[in-house]
Amino acid sequence: MADPTSQDRQLPASQRKIEKARAEGQVARSRDLGHFAAIGAGAALIALGAPLASRVLERLLAQGLRFDAQSLRTPGIVESRLGELAATALVLVLPFGALLALVAVAGGFALSGWTWTLKPLGPRFSFLEPLAGISRLFSKAQLIDAIKSCALAIVLGLIAAAHLRAHVDAYTNALAMPLADAIPAIGSVAFGGLGFVVLALAAFAAVDAPLQRHLHLQRLKMSHQELKQEHKELEGNTEVKTKVRARMREMTRRRMMAAVPKADLVVMNPTHYAVALKYDDKKMAAPRVLAKGADLLALRIRDVAQEASVPVLQAPVLARALYAHAELDREIPAALFAAVAQVLAYVYQLRAALAAGIPGPRELPPIDVPAELDPHHGVAT
Repeated sequence: MADPTSQDRQLPASQRKIEKARAEGQVARSRDLGHFAAIGAGAALIALGAPLASRVLERLLAQGLRFDAQSLRTPGIVESRLGELAATALVLVLPFGALLALVAVAGGFALSGWTWTLKPLGPRFSFLEPLAGISRLFSKAQLIDAIKSCALAIVLGLIAAAHLRAHVDAYTNALAMPLADAIPAIGSVAFGGLGFVVLALAAFAAVDAPLQRHLHLQRLKMSHQELKQEHKELEGNTEVKTKVRARMREMTRRRMMAAVPKADLVVMNPTHYAVALKYDDKKMAAPRVLAKGADLLALRIRDVAQEASVPVLQAPVLARALYAHAELDREIPAALFAAVAQVLAYVYQLRAALAAGIPGPRELPPIDVPAELDPHHGVAT
C-alpha cells in the first residue's frame, strides 16, 4: 500500500536524509545524460578515426571477398582466413566499445557522483505487493519518463526521416560507386545525420538532468512528523556525546588524582585553585603540571597531597596564574619559570633541613609573578 503520510510530505528533505538516502543508493540518475555521453563520445571517435577506420574496413572487405582456386580446394584455409579477419575486426571494435562503455558509465555518475553500496541488491518484499506496484506504475515519475521517452523516440524518428529524405540520392548513388569511394561517401553522409542525433540527445540531457534531480528531491520530501523524529534523534545523539564527554572528564580527573602523590609540591590559592607540580632535572626541561583543579576539586587535590606527604604551599597569585595558563600534562609556561623555581627552591631547602634535623626556612619568600599572568590582576576584591 502507498505510504499514508505521502500527502503530508511538503517539507524539503534535510541534509541528513539526503545523505542517508545516498548511503542506501538512492541518488538522482539521468539515462538521457548517459546516452548523450556514450553517443557523443562515439561520434567524436568516429570523426577522429574515420580515415583509419575507412582504410581498415576497406582492407577487410577486400580480403573477405577475395577467393582463389587454392582456397576452394582447401577448406581449412578459408577457416584460417576468416579467423584472421575476425581477429582484425575485434582489434578495431573492442577498444571502441570499451571506451564507449566507460564513457556511458561515467555519464551515469556525472549527475550525483559515485556511490558504492550493496543495499539496492537486497530483497525488497514491498515490490511484491500488487497495490504498491500499481501505484508505482502510474506514479508521476513513471508518467514523466513515459512522456519523455515517447518524445525522444518521435524526435529521433523525425531526424532520421528528414535525413534519409534529404540524402536518399547520395545513398542510392553510393551503390554504383567502387567500394573504395563508396565507404568514405556513405560515412560522410551518415556522420552528418549522427551530428543531429547528438544535438537532440544533448537537448534532452540538458532537460532531464535537472528534472531527475528535482524528482529525486521531491521523493525525499519530509513530513512534520519525520522532521520532529529526526530532530529527536539528533538530540539523542547530543545526549550521548555529552555523556561521553562527561565520562572522559571523569577519567581525566581520576588520572589526575592518581598522579598527585607523585608530585613535588602543590601550589594553592587557599580554597579556590590547586596545581600539582613535578620536576625532574634529568628528564624534564621544565616543571610539569600533574593535576589542577578549582573549588571542590582543588580541595580534593590538597587532601590527597597531604595524605601522601606532598608539600602544599599557599601561593595565591602563582596558583591562579598556573591554573589559568598551564596545561595538564604539559610543562609550565616559560614566563612562570622563575616563580616556580623560587617555590621549588623553598621546598628543597625545607626537605634538606628536615632531613638534617635543623630549622628550615620559616616562610615562603615573595614570589615574582608577572602581573599580566594573574587573572585577578586589576579586579577589585
